[in-house]
Amino acid sequence: MRLHSLTVTAFGPFAGTETVDFDALAAGGLFLLRGATGAGKSSVLDAVCFALYGEVPGARRANRLRSDHADPLRLTQVRLELTLGGRRLEITRLPEQLRPKKVGRGTTVERAQTLLREWAADGGDGTPGWRAVSKSHQEAGEEIHRLIGMSREQFCQVVLLPQGDFARFLRGDSEERSKLLRRLFDTERFQHVEAWLAEQRRSHEATVQTGRRRLRDLASKAEQAAGPQAEPAAGWVPTEEESAHPAADLTSGVLGWAAILRGGAAEQLAVAGAALAGAEAGHRSAQAARGAAEELAERQRRHREAAREAARLAEDAPAMERDFGRLTAARAAVGVESVLHLREAAGAAHRAAREEEHRHRAALAAAPDGEGLVPARAEAEELVAAEHRLRAELVRLEAARADEQRCAELRREQASLEADRRRAEELAEEAADWLADFDGRLAALQEEQSAARAAGARVEQLDIRRGELTGRLAAARRRDELRAAIALAEPRSVTLRTDALDAREHSQDLRERRLTGMAAELAARLRAGEACRVCGSPEHPEPARPASGQVGAADEERARAAQGRAEQAADTAERELAGLRVREAAAAGAAGQEGVTALTEALGTLEREHHEALRTAEGLGPVTRELERLAQDQARQLAALRDAGEHTAVLTARLQSLGGEQEELDRRVAAARGGAPSVAGRAAALARLADGVAAVAGAARTCADAALRLKEADAELARAAVSAGFPSPEEAAAVLLPRAERDRLEARLTGHRSALAAAEQQLALPELAGAVARPPADLPGTQAALLAATDRLRRAHAAHEAAGERCAALAGIGRQLAELAAALAPELDRYTRINRLASVTAGTSTENRLRMRLESYVLAARLEQVAAAASARLVRMSGGRYTLVHSDGRGTGNKRSGLALRVVDAWTGTERDTSTLSGGESFFASLALALGLADVVTDEAGGMPLDTLFIDEGFGTLDEQALEEVMDVLDGLRERDRAVGIVSHVADLRSRIPAQLMVRKGRRGSTLAPAGREDA
Repeated sequence: MRLHSLTVTAFGPFAGTETVDFDALAAGGLFLLRGATGAGKSSVLDAVCFALYGEVPGARRANRLRSDHADPLRLTQVRLELTLGGRRLEITRLPEQLRPKKVGRGTTVERAQTLLREWAADGGDGTPGWRAVSKSHQEAGEEIHRLIGMSREQFCQVVLLPQGDFARFLRGDSEERSKLLRRLFDTERFQHVEAWLAEQRRSHEATVQTGRRRLRDLASKAEQAAGPQAEPAAGWVPTEEESAHPAADLTSGVLGWAAILRGGAAEQLAVAGAALAGAEAGHRSAQAARGAAEELAERQRRHREAAREAARLAEDAPAMERDFGRLTAARAAVGVESVLHLREAAGAAHRAAREEEHRHRAALAAAPDGEGLVPARAEAEELVAAEHRLRAELVRLEAARADEQRCAELRREQASLEADRRRAEELAEEAADWLADFDGRLAALQEEQSAARAAGARVEQLDIRRGELTGRLAAARRRDELRAAIALAEPRSVTLRTDALDAREHSQDLRERRLTGMAAELAARLRAGEACRVCGSPEHPEPARPASGQVGAADEERARAAQGRAEQAADTAERELAGLRVREAAAAGAAGQEGVTALTEALGTLEREHHEALRTAEGLGPVTRELERLAQDQARQLAALRDAGEHTAVLTARLQSLGGEQEELDRRVAAARGGAPSVAGRAAALARLADGVAAVAGAARTCADAALRLKEADAELARAAVSAGFPSPEEAAAVLLPRAERDRLEARLTGHRSALAAAEQQLALPELAGAVARPPADLPGTQAALLAATDRLRRAHAAHEAAGERCAALAGIGRQLAELAAALAPELDRYTRINRLASVTAGTSTENRLRMRLESYVLAARLEQVAAAASARLVRMSGGRYTLVHSDGRGTGNKRSGLALRVVDAWTGTERDTSTLSGGESFFASLALALGLADVVTDEAGGMPLDTLFIDEGFGTLDEQALEEVMDVLDGLRERDRAVGIVSHVADLRSRIPAQLMVRKGRRGSTLAPAGREDA
């Protein structure tokens, strides 16, 4: 990686645009970046880091990127041109920053931007030029990181060599060194390995502990299942203390103890089986005795019940004889029953027909004209003739009914036409009235329209005046505010200018006093045997003595800084006052002579006039629309007046035509109606009368037919009674029983005969007769014996089941113990291995004699490489005296080992701690470490050549000889085609390094400029 040029704008202390030509500076391989303290030397390195990574080094990340001295319109920007991996690139970055708005006042956020370009021999049009690669922060960052091969932390340690960090690294302990090395060599993966091994150890240990608890649980279950007679688990199962060690034998003795428990349980099961067989035999014998007693008791009971049933049936025999006689008589009268039912039905039908005929004759007699048209006692033939006459009259009335309907239609049509004529006449009157008022409404609307147009013109004039007054009022208010601000700013500006003059005088006074005492200041730097920088003599017989109140460089620098701050504050106050006066003059010119109160009152009066005129002008639209609507209404009213006259004439002619037709139809209808209110009423009355006559004729015919059927039924009933053997139908009806009663008597007789036969059959059975001859059965005794046998069987069965469950439970627990033992064996072996490995990598195992963690081991290897690379340069810097070696000796107390550094002194042949080096020795030792670390990190990152290096401060601690040695080493770097930039303000370096970049600070910000030895 080689830097070519750097351009910064409004960055850090640089207010303007500054450019660094690294190609010109590094032409000799070594250049110096110098300037006063706080001028911004390190900001140049910050800009390089920001261009590459978008961030500044970690120690200065809290600083603001944007310059406080920069013009607000100038954006902060860094542009770096460099060569990476054989590609010439240009990186431009703008951080997120505030800028003034392009429109209006205030500020807005300018988003961060990144542009990556590459120089191409063929820019696309045949000519060389820059070609855009990416405008994305992420893409550009990934491409740069890929080409450099180092993170920001590695870059800041390798390219921007911070001597303070390496001095601490040189003197620090193992923990401090590990922080830097871990950040540079990215050994976090080895931490992950340690963490993974520790996690695996915890996981396997948890599994083993779970197996231990499971083993104890199974032993407790086995002991509980075996019962109190079994051998206890104590002595067979390892306790908590015995199984605490990971390698403890978890299953020693437990499987044998479980086998002993299973053998005892099997013996108990055999004993319980024999007892169960004896109890079952006794129970079967008791059940047989109980069955025989129950059978004897049942036969004795059946014999007693059969004897009682036979005696009861013998007592019911007389009643059965009487029921048999009634049933025999009822069966003989069954042939008369059906004929009797037919005669009763015929009598009921004759009575109903006679009543129906009387009802219809009464209804006909009550009808109007019914008695006159039809005789009261007319026969059926007369009634039929009367119905025919009435139907013929109804046919004649049909034509008259059509005329009557037409008359009704004509009257409705005439009423409708009359109503339409009245509405037409009313519409004509309304239209005439509206047209009479038209001229007055038209004139009033035209007058309102003229007034609204005049008000609209007035509104436009008032808007112009209102805008002018509003602007003048705002300007007057700004004028008054600015005058008040000027009154406050003037005395403050005078005070600050006075303070600036006092600070300037104080600074000049201190400078003169320092120049007066400069001899004493130079004398303070003299050392015995060293040449004087003024006269060159190594002897100093009478060095000047400092006077009381001696002024030093620090006092002068503080006075100059105070002077700069005071002058800057005074200039700022004067600029602010001048700006206030310019703005006040502009506001006064815009406001005029009137005050705020007068302008406010004038604006209020104008606002009221504007409101009135605007309200009047807003009526123009509605008035115009009203005039248009009025014209349309006039046209509609004229058309309505004309249409109403024509419609009235047509309706009048139609009414006259309908009147003649109505008179002719009324005459014909009146003749057909007779005395009825209408023809339809007359026809309805005749229709009802005809229906009544037809109903009476039908009822008379039905009654005659019913009388004939009743006479035939009486004759048939008499014949049936004689055939059944009864003198008369009445006697047959007296003994007749319903069918349900006959069925009930027959069922009762049949049941009696069946029950008597069944009782006699039971009494004749030999087993019942033999049972009665024996003593009564002993049911309670046999039941007690059965209960006792059942209780013995239940206890034997429970004991057998318990023994079986015990055997099954112990067998299951034995299988689980065997499975657990088989599963725990490989898990215990894995835990032993992983525990040993985790302890070794964590540095806690006795096998790790150096107590070195895995990551520390890797870092120790890297530190050994760094020490070897650093020693090659340290030997030259120290004149062959010192070399650095890595030590893996154990740390004191609880500290880990592996990251110790020792310095070998060739003059004494001893190793000693790096903290015993002097200040100058520590500087070039730390510089050698930094350069060595740069080589190792570069190789680690893929061998990317680093053609540009920066060394930041630290040279002030070297004496002349040590400085000479260090410069020889840096010249060696230059010989390898490297450009080395030194950031320092040591005066001796100015004469040794011809290529220099000067950083000058001032009130308006710092600037960059090339400098030579003559500028020293």
